[in-house]
Amino acid sequence: MLGLMGERPLLISGILDHAAVYHADTEIVSRAVEGPVHRYAYADAQHRSKQVANALRRFGIKPGDRVGTLAWNTYRHFELYYGISGIGAVCHTINPRLFDEQIAYIVNHASDRILFVDATFVPLVDRLRPQFPKDCEIVLLSQGDAALPGLSTYEEMIGGESAEFDWPQFDERTASALCYTSGTTGRPKGVLYSHRSTVIHALGASLPHAIPITAADAVCPVVPLFHACGWGTPYTAPMSGAKLVFPGPRLDGASLYDLFEAEGVTLSLGVPTVWLGFMAHLEATGAKCSSLRGVLSGGSAIPPSLIAAFDDRGINMVQGWGMTEMSPLGTVSALKAKHLGLDKAGKRAVTGTAGRPVFGVEMKIVDDEGGQLPHDGVAVGEILVRGPWIISGYFEDAEASRAAVTEDGWLHTGDVGSIDPDGYMRISDRRKDVIKSGGEWISTIDLENTAMAHAGVAEAAVIAVPHPRWGERPLLVIAPRPGKTPPAEELIGLLAERFPRWMLPDDVAVIAEMPHTATGKVMKTKLREMFAGHQLPERTIGR
Repeated sequence: MLGLMGERPLLISGILDHAAVYHADTEIVSRAVEGPVHRYAYADAQHRSKQVANALRRFGIKPGDRVGTLAWNTYRHFELYYGISGIGAVCHTINPRLFDEQIAYIVNHASDRILFVDATFVPLVDRLRPQFPKDCEIVLLSQGDAALPGLSTYEEMIGGESAEFDWPQFDERTASALCYTSGTTGRPKGVLYSHRSTVIHALGASLPHAIPITAADAVCPVVPLFHACGWGTPYTAPMSGAKLVFPGPRLDGASLYDLFEAEGVTLSLGVPTVWLGFMAHLEATGAKCSSLRGVLSGGSAIPPSLIAAFDDRGINMVQGWGMTEMSPLGTVSALKAKHLGLDKAGKRAVTGTAGRPVFGVEMKIVDDEGGQLPHDGVAVGEILVRGPWIISGYFEDAEASRAAVTEDGWLHTGDVGSIDPDGYMRISDRRKDVIKSGGEWISTIDLENTAMAHAGVAEAAVIAVPHPRWGERPLLVIAPRPGKTPPAEELIGLLAERFPRWMLPDDVAVIAEMPHTATGKVMKTKLREMFAGHQLPERTIGR
């Protein structure tokens, strides 16, 4: 027997319609690429998104066509999210921090019909334009000093269009957005989201112990909209009726602090490198946050010292874990009722994990043969996930799909870790980064987080260096804080307080700045190249 319930499809356009009706005057504030702050409300955003839809239709964009964006977090990018997907086309957000050849590859692989470009990225487009599809039209999103001859502008494109538009109804499984992985191990792979997966992900992400957003909040997604759809914030904020604050291209600590204070931001989302810079600004200036109550950090592990620094300022920093392939949310390190009576150290031990799964995400760990391991907090294996907002395959890449997703729908994440009986996960490493020394596994993440507790360390990474006897040994690479270079003996001594002698790095290397991937993670492939011939000092490895 089937239930007698409505069968309206779950479509992204419905989210903006809800916000435009029930939160019509709630603000969307943007620090524009051109410089000034732009303000309008959800009702205005809906009108302009419908103008976008009419313009795209006039241009000949049909359902299923891919429309690319090379853009910062601003109101125009937000409008494109809804105008493109609202007509059944696919919003293809492109990460401008990728290598030139990767950007050229994904624009061609996606067969983008139009590419909307912020002025900041005009030199990039000018350089790559000969490699783009011949029929790919370039539209300039923002006005700036740089311009390409013959380019139409966004405001010209939509300015004459009517704001009257009835969003079409179609199958909720229709593709809505396309985001490519950063391609650190081969070519970038396309993750093709659907309307159904996006709406369900937004509902799951909005749960109280996920990314709790209410109509009383002012939310600033520092995470770029070209990173897994801004972690869903363009959908969760209007769904909840929260004020949206877009930071534009200025993501340094001082600029973010000024914006947060001016707009009363209560919740923000970003990667650890952003929060390290933000905290450095607070520490250097003695500034205090008057409205910020919560920060979600994801993309890589958060140093416990950073969690403590935010906590000491009354700001709740929680860790989220996920992947582009997961839309991206998988887990959040929210406390349970039984943790509320713990002291600060006890609570931080919980929030320092990668978190527990939100509803909708199934998770398990397996050994090298694929056998399931117990969730006892001790057994370590590769983490596999599945759910309604997790990929079943990659866009037009059958080989990568077969390698990544099992026949029964489990995605190999490539992360190695343990899961305790309450579901809290601890990431030990990426499979490709774990160090095997003398037959024993060494977790680089634990060493890195401990090293970053040192006041003189801005960032830390541990990589494997070949060793004639032990196979591999760990090398600690640090980028020091300005004016500080901690001695190697001091750092090794700090690590020795927590780790056995055989796990300790054999050497410490200091570099001015840590290389990062396009998604803000430390680029260990680059570090391995830099230190490929590094000679480790002789020392006895005690067991």
